[in-house]
Amino acid sequence: MRTIYLAAPLFSEAELDFNRMLRDEIKSSGFNVFLPQEDSNNVKDRDDRQLIIFSKNEAAIKNSDIIVAVVDGADVDSGTAWEIGYAYALGKPILGLRTDFRTLGIEGTVNLMIERSAELCVSIPELLNRLKSMEEL
Repeated sequence: MRTIYLAAPLFSEAELDFNRMLRDEIKSSGFNVFLPQEDSNNVKDRDDRQLIIFSKNEAAIKNSDIIVAVVDGADVDSGTAWEIGYAYALGKPILGLRTDFRTLGIEGTVNLMIERSAELCVSIPELLNRLKSMEEL
C-alpha cells in the first residue's frame, strides 16, 4: 500500500477539519496517509518541540510515495510550499489540490514555482482519480 504525505495549512478549525476529511477520503481509496497535524504535532517535549516536528515531517516526506498538497488560498501556505519544494527536490510525485477558484491573473493559478512542481487537481474526485491512476503505474 502506497503512502501519501498530506501537506496542508493547519492553523484554523476549518483547515484541520478539511485536512481530516481529505485524509479519510484518501485512506478510503486504499492509501496510507501521513497527516502532520496528527502524526507529528503531538510532541510534549517543549525544549525540542520544533526540531522533533521538523524531523518527523522531513522523514515522512522522504518515506512517502506521493505528496498531496492543499494549495488553496490567496497564496500557498509557507510550510506547504516548503514541503512541496523539498518533495520536488527528492523527485517525489506531487499532486496539488486547488479547490479555490481565485487565480493570479496572467501569472496562472498559483505561484509559478508551485504550479511547475505539482500536478494540480481542482476537486477531491479528480485528486482521487489521479491517485488511483498513479497506483496502477
